[in-house]
Amino acid sequence: MNMSRTQGTRERLVVIGGDAAGMSAASQARRMKGPEELEIVAFERGHFTSYSACGIPYWVGGDVDGPDGLIARTPEEHRDRGIDLRMRTEVTEIDVDGRRVRARDLDSGAEYWTSYDKLVIATGARPIRPDMPGADALGVHGVQTLDDGQALIDTLAHTRGRRAVVVGAGYIGVEMAEALINRDYEVTVVNRGSEPMSTLDPDMGRLVHEAMEGLGITMVNDAAVTKVLTDGDGRVRAVATEDAEYPADVVVLGIGVRPETTLAKAAGLPLGAHGGLLTDLAMRVRGHENIWAGGDCVEVLDLVSGQERHIALGTHANKHGQVIGTGVGGGYATFPGVVGTAVSKVCDLEIARTGLREKDARRVGLQFVSVTIESTSRAGYYPGASPMTVKMLAERRTGRLLGVQIVGREGAGKRVDIAAVALTAGMTVERMTALDLGYAPPFSPVWDPVLVAARKAVAKVRGS
Repeated sequence: MNMSRTQGTRERLVVIGGDAAGMSAASQARRMKGPEELEIVAFERGHFTSYSACGIPYWVGGDVDGPDGLIARTPEEHRDRGIDLRMRTEVTEIDVDGRRVRARDLDSGAEYWTSYDKLVIATGARPIRPDMPGADALGVHGVQTLDDGQALIDTLAHTRGRRAVVVGAGYIGVEMAEALINRDYEVTVVNRGSEPMSTLDPDMGRLVHEAMEGLGITMVNDAAVTKVLTDGDGRVRAVATEDAEYPADVVVLGIGVRPETTLAKAAGLPLGAHGGLLTDLAMRVRGHENIWAGGDCVEVLDLVSGQERHIALGTHANKHGQVIGTGVGGGYATFPGVVGTAVSKVCDLEIARTGLREKDARRVGLQFVSVTIESTSRAGYYPGASPMTVKMLAERRTGRLLGVQIVGREGAGKRVDIAAVALTAGMTVERMTALDLGYAPPFSPVWDPVLVAARKAVAKVRGS
């Protein structure tokens, strides 16, 4: 079947991907233009739309209900708003010159072309699966979509043993380690790096390491998994490194994601150094006036380093979708970039960062000073005050804030937002010390920990 573009004044928008960026773009475009002006066709290869992938570890761990509880808007709700949403349908080819996409119904196998006037690519990211024997064995799971989360939960429900290995110790890895601890699994985390959370400097990652071990998680650092060992039924029984084997009844891959740009690359669209699509400030694919892209499949500008980077976060994806939908609808909006803010937790330990790590600053040629301070989440005399470590980087000559990392208990993680705002505003650490932050003993010491770090950084900048 060949579906040609609608004749007359009505345009057709085609959206590839039914999660945050894609459906935010479709919904915003529909708000700006009615069905008589703009036909919207969206393709989603999975079973769910507009869901919180960030909530999957908490669903697996039993903290929240899923999958329905993680869905912001169902396919039926999108259709009620005038969007022709086709589930379980995978786009297999983009014909840029012909302005059309080829789609395959995954249930019937039927294939057809759909033409477009405007195209949105929101294909997301895919979990990194190491190229090694046994990576596709039964019981080995990546976690990126609700379908992935459901598959893992099904495995956990039918697995007799209680031994789990998490490969990788980034955000996904530590969150999945917590989820499995909550399900009473014996958890081992095998990590290629010297410390968990490579998004932190190693000295701050060490604090995470110690806390995870305190929770009963076995940490194996400086170790790369070389193979997954299986039993006679093809089910995982262990993972192996060069030096050891670690028994496993289930394996979760938490070694990160890559932009899913297979379609875009085949269509000749521009990709960056990290494999993500390159766009302008309006989220248009560079060199293509009628194609937009957003979400985990694109690269974004780091406002601190001035370089492109790939960050897979739902916050960015939803903002991209709003910008894209506005542009498709004839309005004007831009996405200026990011400062690299992220926050996570493992049980009661909160982990946050924004801006540059030491190695990031060195890579882009910045000279810097770094300071680390110990403080508390509340006034020291107030019940419930808990320790907090704050690390801050500032440019050597100017004192411009470059990055902040925070590890602590309750009240630590969201303090990173102070630094995120300061980074976005281009503030110096000296100017930060004058910030008029909220204070009361139940919430903060008289000098907030972030400001204590800023004061120490000011002294070090002056000394340098």
